[in-house]
Amino acid sequence: MAKKLPEIVEQLVASFRTVGGINHLDGANLPSREAVVDITRDLLRLVFPGFYDKDPIHSAQIVEYTSELISSVARRLESEIHKSLEYRPCDGCNKNDLAATAARVTEEFLQQLPAVRAILQTDVQAAYEGDPAAISNEEIILAYPGIEAIAVQRLAHLLYRRHVALIPRIMTEWAHNKTGIDIHPGAQIGDHFFIDHGTGVVIGETSVLGQRVKIYQGVTLGAKSFPKDAQGRCVKGIKRHPNIGDDVTIYAGATILGDVTIGAGSIIGGNVWLIESVPPGTVVYQEGGQTKMKHAAKDRAKMIGHSAE
Repeated sequence: MAKKLPEIVEQLVASFRTVGGINHLDGANLPSREAVVDITRDLLRLVFPGFYDKDPIHSAQIVEYTSELISSVARRLESEIHKSLEYRPCDGCNKNDLAATAARVTEEFLQQLPAVRAILQTDVQAAYEGDPAAISNEEIILAYPGIEAIAVQRLAHLLYRRHVALIPRIMTEWAHNKTGIDIHPGAQIGDHFFIDHGTGVVIGETSVLGQRVKIYQGVTLGAKSFPKDAQGRCVKGIKRHPNIGDDVTIYAGATILGDVTIGAGSIIGGNVWLIESVPPGTVVYQEGGQTKMKHAAKDRAKMIGHSAE
């Protein structure tokens, strides 16, 4: 084996020269995936104090605990954001002083943590009120994958909005790997959001969800098609995902594609395939292999009262 190793090294290095696009040599230092994951874990400790720690935290310790943890997070996050800016500077950044931009973005991000906690409280409340199997807020935070995926997405969204490259996607893909729930950091999501069960849920980058939206496992909010430029490449940065109104419920296996609008108060039944907008208060369901719609309050009340448990 030892005699073969130089030959293997030579062949592998040769592939670095001939197989392009999957090397990153002589370029800017990229953010560390491991460092970003560790930071994300600590951010969860900050937004849910006492839930992600091995030892109990007492109120008398909370100032010291928070001070130490947020100082550590700030230092590490600023370093990773600086790397991200070296890789792809944000619009309007002073390219001659990326360190100052990294410090500013980190500070702005950390200042938003209380607001993230406030909206996450509504998400936990929505899960407790929306799931008859839930016994407490503690169970929801400790055991429900939807809450963890939502929390990470809400944190990553703050960095996405500040045009920080790579880091937000690393955060949400880590959550995707853990929970089976894939929410792009670009998605805009209102308060009281509840994902029940969660496995296989996909929410695309330009999706916009209103308040009190509830979705079940296997739901896809995706793109219907990808416009291409003159060179045949996908056009990026355009609106291509659904808009979900307030108080909408989407049942298991439903697929909604494209820049369509689901009106407030609507119910999308299980396994529905939908590529068109529907008005508020609509019930969309499958019958005989066809997608049908109703506008009846009694049908909505009946479906809302049905438990998936």
